[in-house]
Amino acid sequence: MCNTSPDDDINISVSESCITNRMNNAHLQQIRDKAQSLRSEFVEQIDAHLEDIFANFLDEVDGSKSGRSTPILEEADKKRKKKNGELPDKAFVARRSVLTELLEVSHIKTIQHIFIAILIIFSLNTIVYDIVEAGRLKLNFETITWAFGKFPVVMWVWCLMLMSTMLVIFPAFHSWSHNRHKVGRLPDIVWSFLYMAYQLAFLVLPMQSILYHDLPPASTVCVVTEQIRFMMKTHSFVRENIPRALVYKPHSDNDLNEKYDEDSDVDEHAYSEGGSTTTSDSSNFAPMDDSTACPGFSQFLYFLFAPTLVYRDHYPRTPSIRWHYVFSNFLQVIGCLFYTYYVFERFCMPVFQNFGKEVLSIRNLTLSVFSSMLPGTLVLIVAFFAILHSWLNAFAEMLRFADRMFYRDWWNSTSFSNYYRTWNIVVHDWLYTYVYKDSIKVLGPSKRTLGMFSTFLLSAIAHEYVLIISLRFFYPVLFLMFAGIGVSFMFLTDRGSARGWNVFMWVSLFIGNGLLMCLYSQEWYARINCPQDSSDLIDMFTPRSWSCSSTPHVSPPTLQVSNQSQ
Repeated sequence: MCNTSPDDDINISVSESCITNRMNNAHLQQIRDKAQSLRSEFVEQIDAHLEDIFANFLDEVDGSKSGRSTPILEEADKKRKKKNGELPDKAFVARRSVLTELLEVSHIKTIQHIFIAILIIFSLNTIVYDIVEAGRLKLNFETITWAFGKFPVVMWVWCLMLMSTMLVIFPAFHSWSHNRHKVGRLPDIVWSFLYMAYQLAFLVLPMQSILYHDLPPASTVCVVTEQIRFMMKTHSFVRENIPRALVYKPHSDNDLNEKYDEDSDVDEHAYSEGGSTTTSDSSNFAPMDDSTACPGFSQFLYFLFAPTLVYRDHYPRTPSIRWHYVFSNFLQVIGCLFYTYYVFERFCMPVFQNFGKEVLSIRNLTLSVFSSMLPGTLVLIVAFFAILHSWLNAFAEMLRFADRMFYRDWWNSTSFSNYYRTWNIVVHDWLYTYVYKDSIKVLGPSKRTLGMFSTFLLSAIAHEYVLIISLRFFYPVLFLMFAGIGVSFMFLTDRGSARGWNVFMWVSLFIGNGLLMCLYSQEWYARINCPQDSSDLIDMFTPRSWSCSSTPHVSPPTLQVSNQSQ
């Protein structure tokens, strides 16, 4: 408070002093607010930096526990490659999955318990509904038995794909890599054409088997995804070992005898010291062995079943297998399967099974999209947990595969670019290594945007291929959302790290999954409720949901006159 004075001069000076003090206080408050804002930003940056430091430190501690060298040299090699203009290679490190660590926290474990409770409620709902409506317990799972029907055919096709990969790819590559230096050999270009012909045949023949046996959707998904997995693993094995075969020089008999003597001396020394001739876990991080033109068959066979799509001669390994952990993960996969069944049975089929029998309007379409948002996103989350966490961790445990980073915390992403990189690390590593990096090598470092678009295009085509074969119709909603809207959102959201962008990402996922479930369900039931005699390709590529809709029935006047006359 500024006190007034009866003296005018004194009053004016006091007023000026009060105004000056108020201005100074306001300026100080602005400085104080700015300092508080800078403090908050600085603390967030320090926290993020400390999290990265501790994460790297924990990786090194895990590495020291597993008996291997820490990844410090690998990180230095990465930085050196970046300085030379090359993109870093995939490095395998012994680590656990993100959810494995988070589920050790009681608060996160409670969220899992909530999902389990919802599954129990779904089951009780089905039991009570059967008892009230039918008077007895039916437990009819016709949808699951139909979707996974003809499973012996699925296993037969899968075994043929596995045997062809083992008995064609490895012997052919072994023959080429060891005989390419000999006189009268087949030219490398001929082997390249043979390899492309094999991949093309591997793409066509399983698809023909699916169509011939008319496999239902879920069984088709099993065959098609395994087909793509074998093709990706085949390309990885060939792509990673071609450089080794090109620099390989056959040894003379003297060189082989000297190497045999050296190995014998090492084995005898180890035996005399009471040691073991088995290689230690540190050898899992050994680089590619350039002394041989082709790796051993056991390494190739391990790679075919390992939960990774990037080939290495050795991977980090765990010391033992926890069979109870394997059993619990497979049990979670079964629970997620029933979870998906209940979502479709309760929220999808009742909404769309009468499509084509009712009048189609903008109102009904809008309500269908919004009613599909929550079930569609729930199916996405359940499928992620079942496949990328439980299924891959079960196989990783059985094979003692120590690098369990199959995904990252994609749910915290503030940009779609980070979401695409962290949602599925297994597929991302393959696309990054063999599509993006190789396209940059061919096109040049200045064409990284073109390499990114080619990567998205290939991924979108693969996703659309799975849907076309599984659903038996071409309806490129996912392709347009993936390669079109998804790419544009990647540039739109890659502007900052504010948490509001995370809300935008989740809203976009809810809307996108609602559109996918709604439009694909409408097209599926349109082909059931509005059948056509033609089964040609034109009908397969023509959306039937656009023309399959009921209109209000009005009796023709002539018919009424005729009836009256009768």
